[in-house]
Amino acid sequence: MNIILQLLDPDFVKGLFKKELLPVCPEITEIKEIKIEPVKKHVWRTTYHVVFRFITTLADQNGAELTWQIYCSAHSSEPRENVHEALKFLWGQSFSQNDLTVPRPLFYSPAFRAVFYQGVEGKLMYAAMKERNYSEIEIALTKTAAWFAKLHALPTAEAKNFNPQNSRIATVVPGKDHILEKISALYPEHLKAYEKFYHLFVLREESFLGSSERHWYAHGDAHPENIIILPNHKLAMIDFADFCLSDFARDLGTFLQQLEYMANRRIGEHGYTEKIKKLFLSSYLDFAKIKLDESLEARIANYYNWTAIRTANYFLFKHDPQPESARPLIELVCRNLNIKK
Repeated sequence: MNIILQLLDPDFVKGLFKKELLPVCPEITEIKEIKIEPVKKHVWRTTYHVVFRFITTLADQNGAELTWQIYCSAHSSEPRENVHEALKFLWGQSFSQNDLTVPRPLFYSPAFRAVFYQGVEGKLMYAAMKERNYSEIEIALTKTAAWFAKLHALPTAEAKNFNPQNSRIATVVPGKDHILEKISALYPEHLKAYEKFYHLFVLREESFLGSSERHWYAHGDAHPENIIILPNHKLAMIDFADFCLSDFARDLGTFLQQLEYMANRRIGEHGYTEKIKKLFLSSYLDFAKIKLDESLEARIANYYNWTAIRTANYFLFKHDPQPESARPLIELVCRNLNIKK
């Protein structure tokens, strides 16, 4: 039996929580009941990629009953210890306070290569986009800009890099070379363009990072499905698998591309998409107290184009490929970079 299936057994999980959760949460005295809901369940013979939600009834020191949404994220070939360490770091940097927050880290299990954390309960920004709730979207975008500005302002002198591999375009999983090999084998008509894409992406990133005395903490995978709108205009960021030291422009370019892509799909109003992109970027610049000079604009554009191609890659390489969905993104980047296919 695949080891990860043990986490679908409430009795087993209850024992695990007694052993691992109670020591790190002294306010909790008893694990009373656990209901398990798989959020993502990709389980093969020996490998897995899962997200499980444990709706956990607890008792505190006063005997009061509490219900926590505890999540487990696990990947058989990508240990999540870096996620746990990143969350602990951010939790200690005041991201547990006020109106900008992250999930509460609980514990890491080497046996399952899994991080366990207390979830944040609210609405995905992407859901607000599907509902066309314009006021909610715009308030959340301003908060998102503040969240990124707060992150990027953290001191990084002698700082720990929680994910060195994903700090660079060339090595972000699955890696530039692997992508080019798959394009060559499956979509040779795109190979020349892809070779030019990745040459420019890597060259431009390394040109800046190699010459910069400072690197910044970056979320690394910024998009509306990783942003949770909480009550009272609070906001949380989730999914820290790519949290690393990099260029802060990565978060800006990545988020702007994904915001544009998802807004165009779910709202379908080009003018409104441009409006909210400008709202996010102008808000970020105000919070960060910086100006959009030529260097920053070029770096944002580089990460924007790279993210567009990552989205294209998703459609090209998924289990049921959708090359027709990838084609407009590839053509967009060709135009942006003045590349002829």
